[in-house]
Amino acid sequence: MPLSTGAFTYTVPIGIGIPSLPHPKIVNCRRFSIKENQRDDILHNKSKRLGGFIRNSISGDGEHSVGVQVPFPDDYTELLDQAKEATDLALKDKKQLMEIEFPTAGLESVPGFYSVPFLFCHYVLRPILLNSIFFMSGDGEGATEMTGSLQLIREFCDRFIRPEKATRTRIFFPEASEVKFARNLAFGGATFKLDYLTKPSFFEDFGFVTKVKMADRVKPEDELFLVAYPYFNVNEMLVVEELYKEAVENTSRGMIIFNGELDRIRSGFVLYMTKDYPPFFYPKLAALTRTLLPKMETVYYIHNFKGRNGGTLFRCYPGPWQVLRKVRNKYFCLHQQEAMPSLKEVALEILPSV
Repeated sequence: MPLSTGAFTYTVPIGIGIPSLPHPKIVNCRRFSIKENQRDDILHNKSKRLGGFIRNSISGDGEHSVGVQVPFPDDYTELLDQAKEATDLALKDKKQLMEIEFPTAGLESVPGFYSVPFLFCHYVLRPILLNSIFFMSGDGEGATEMTGSLQLIREFCDRFIRPEKATRTRIFFPEASEVKFARNLAFGGATFKLDYLTKPSFFEDFGFVTKVKMADRVKPEDELFLVAYPYFNVNEMLVVEELYKEAVENTSRGMIIFNGELDRIRSGFVLYMTKDYPPFFYPKLAALTRTLLPKMETVYYIHNFKGRNGGTLFRCYPGPWQVLRKVRNKYFCLHQQEAMPSLKEVALEILPSV
């Protein structure tokens, strides 16, 4: 898939997110202000910016990164650069569990749906699916999207992971059959360790899944885990939690969940036409909203909303969450806040009000 959406020019009016200052729940970006004595600190740190970020804290405690708003990326090259820098800063702030989430079928694409042929192939012939064209999403064919996602993961790893650290980085794919597919498609010649979360069977939704004990798969020299799109079935995210508890928590290791579509779990009942995870039927998965997700830092995030009141929810760590709207090929910030708003709140309250 093409890794660029075109030669558009995106700008965002500059506002500055200061976590240590009191804010109302939602702030209009164009009216956001700071105190005069803090303005001097920000100007002093201007020379230490890298790609729109401020390296040093100005919150008073000197321990956490604070960043200016980062403009919406022009293309996937800029997106990956932003995501790399955001993840670097999060690790320096001692964040262990991180999320990166963005659309892979185009920067303006929206979450889509799985066609009937895809669902059949997923549960019956998933290894064949990996080379098929039955996967359909909202704005693009899923086979192309899956291929593009693998390529983007490889490009992110090449940016983020230093060569000498590659053999200490373990990349987990949802199933064992996908490891070979990933190696042939995007990871040929790489020294990253490629691994898997589950070995599903035909009856996986009934609980018949080959158990993979994560503690046995992790090696003492492993320093970083990257988990690639663990959203096809409920078992994958449950294994991710097990991996975090057994191999990351209370260690110096880090874990990145890359395009895990965790909004399915956050919402409790997905708003778009994919597999839904209502808490009544998936109590263990719903429990992740209390056990795993509160420990997670979303370091890079893009979610698009289409329709009459369309827009984009965007975040690049350590900056604030921004609700953007594109007007004449330029993105403008409508609202911002420090905590992540729900998709429902953005779609039904924030976007229709402006």
